[in-house]
Amino acid sequence: MRLRNVRTVLATATAGLAAATCLTAAGPAGAGTNIQTGHACSPSVAIQGFSDALDKTTYQGTYVGNFSALAVDRNGDLAAVSDRSSLFTLDGETLQPKSVVQLADESGAALDSEGLVADRDGTRLISSETEPSVRRYSRDGKILDRLPVPGSLQVAPAGRGVSNGTFEGLTLLPGGRTLLASMEYALSGDSTGTVRWQTWQRHHGTFELGAQYAYQADTGLGVPEVTALPDGRILVLERGFTAGVGNTVRLYLADPRRATDTSGIDTLTGQNGVRLVKKTLLADIVNCPSLGATAKQPQPNPLLDNIEGMTVTGWSKGRLKVLLVSDDNQNAVQTTRFYDLRVRI
Repeated sequence: MRLRNVRTVLATATAGLAAATCLTAAGPAGAGTNIQTGHACSPSVAIQGFSDALDKTTYQGTYVGNFSALAVDRNGDLAAVSDRSSLFTLDGETLQPKSVVQLADESGAALDSEGLVADRDGTRLISSETEPSVRRYSRDGKILDRLPVPGSLQVAPAGRGVSNGTFEGLTLLPGGRTLLASMEYALSGDSTGTVRWQTWQRHHGTFELGAQYAYQADTGLGVPEVTALPDGRILVLERGFTAGVGNTVRLYLADPRRATDTSGIDTLTGQNGVRLVKKTLLADIVNCPSLGATAKQPQPNPLLDNIEGMTVTGWSKGRLKVLLVSDDNQNAVQTTRFYDLRVRI
């Protein structure tokens, strides 16, 4: 499946995903701040291409879309989860579906699946924002375990989480011992835009509650995805939507390593003396070249849609291959679109 760009196809970007092979800048040596002449979204980010080829398609009777998260599997394939409880395996080079299984909770009810980690043993860690929850599944969709979640993060009235605003992002930090989930929106009582990041520590195969951090999203935006980098920093997607205007999607580089552990702080109001997760803007996707993309509803850039999933498909010396995907919500005016980025941190 070709990305709609005159210079590249997604196959060249994603071949050998598991090996995370070396990236090279497309611009001339010593080209300065722009990492890709003619395709730059910012001094740090360039877009190589995009693909709408899976939009409004089906596979083995299952709708292909509603994608909320991506992860690279150990064999180079992509795992992709939809918020309608479908877990897909996609070919790492062509994006074509190879398999799909349906997920459910312990009672057999469907999940609002939002975050995804492909663990080193082949199991899948998947967050649902319904409760919220994080469960471990086998490749065939069998529940293996359910992780503990602090009571305060539960959706009201059990806790202070807001409906449809809890565990959206999920990522495993380098070394495989620390799992991190990001809330999409602030807890009731916390300052607007201050979202909590919950961690778990793996001990003898079991995940136990760990530290918690506070991240400040931009005004009007939430956090739909986080992805850990090999150096311990984290890529963060921030996203919002304004009717009649369209989507806002920004890519940040965040560093939680000096942030305050907020697990013992009841409310975050800005007067707590809390050190927030440090963040640096890498790109506002509205500034990317449109590459001929079209939009089915108003957008400030026709390339934009409801971008929600993200994974790193390659890394070398601070240069990343990053794949994004939009959630079309099975809606006629939205698109399932994959985006192939190059990012320099």
